[in-house]
Amino acid sequence: MLYWIDTVVASVFGLAFSYLASLSVLALLAWKREIRHLEHERVFAVIIPAHNEALTLGKTLRSVQSVEYPKSRFDIHVIADNCSDQTAAIAGQCGAMVHERRNNQLIGKGYALQWMFDQILTSEQQYDAVVVIDADSVVSKNILTIMNNYLENGAHVIQVADVVAPQPNVWTSEIIRLAFTLYNVVRPLGKRLIGCSAGLRGNGMCFSTGTLRSVRWEAFSLTEDLEYGLTLLFHDIQVMFAPEATVVATMPSVAKHSESQRARWETGRFPVIKQYASRLLAGALRKRSLKLLDAVIDLVMPPFVNMLLLVTGFLCAHALLWTVGIEASGEYIWRWMVVWGIGVTHVLVGMLAVKADKLLFKALLFVPRYALWKVLLYGKLLLHGKPERWIRTEREPSA
Repeated sequence: MLYWIDTVVASVFGLAFSYLASLSVLALLAWKREIRHLEHERVFAVIIPAHNEALTLGKTLRSVQSVEYPKSRFDIHVIADNCSDQTAAIAGQCGAMVHERRNNQLIGKGYALQWMFDQILTSEQQYDAVVVIDADSVVSKNILTIMNNYLENGAHVIQVADVVAPQPNVWTSEIIRLAFTLYNVVRPLGKRLIGCSAGLRGNGMCFSTGTLRSVRWEAFSLTEDLEYGLTLLFHDIQVMFAPEATVVATMPSVAKHSESQRARWETGRFPVIKQYASRLLAGALRKRSLKLLDAVIDLVMPPFVNMLLLVTGFLCAHALLWTVGIEASGEYIWRWMVVWGIGVTHVLVGMLAVKADKLLFKALLFVPRYALWKVLLYGKLLLHGKPERWIRTEREPSA
């Protein structure tokens, strides 16, 4: 009986890791779009939702203002959302259009975006597309040019590479940078090659105004980007991945400051899984849709490091049993070593696919520490409960 249980569990992890390793291999084969100058330069509304972001907003605005795109073809809109600091004043001083929102009942990024989208769609200024940038990010200078090209080639929703700035001496930031690289770059690169939706990451998103009119933003969960991306799939609208452009965020340098953000990412998926997983699976089977099947797999799959931690635990447990004389565990060891190896293949091939720098390879040394940190975080969540409302990540002054 134990043999069959172990076989089933190992097979489940093996299939999950094989899926991820396959995406890494596909990412190696993926190509970037040839970018050419277009006569038709669309008009963009760049939206920056900001809740008490006075410390970082100035740097973000300077970054957006310096993009290589005609200044007359984009406007910057800052949502000063329930702010009690100088966010609105800084946005105004930097030349952005400031929209102050105060609502103590409808709190969170999802509500702020819906409020702003509705204003954009009914304004006198006619925009072709809307771009969402987080208030702690730096954008690549080509971001609007890239989005313009993708829209010209038929895309309706675009997600650029959402990555993390290097901080060599901050282990939490570096391990999150590794996780972002695998999840936000490698996976969507692989998906692009097989025609699957990249999904939304919340930062560096672009929507044609026609899409926002036909599928109104009504995503208000802790992972509102994930939720809206799935809603789009049900309307047969795919998120195209544009790796040629980037948004770069800076993670907190203190591990404790990362806890609220990590807790939101870890637990915010559960309500979305409950609401969408069965519908996605039913749709995938009914329509024989690879896109919907891929979406449900991606949705229900636990974070990679969690799975790797469990696989390592099974492997070590069997190794321990084998050393004390339980010979049957010797066969199990090899099985779990194969599964573990497939998981490691996903990481290493994925890093090669994106030409990861040496510091990112060095971040692999922090994986055990990160796994322990997450175990302690889960302990806190069990004791104190999961966050029901959005909690702002503690910011640090930007350079």
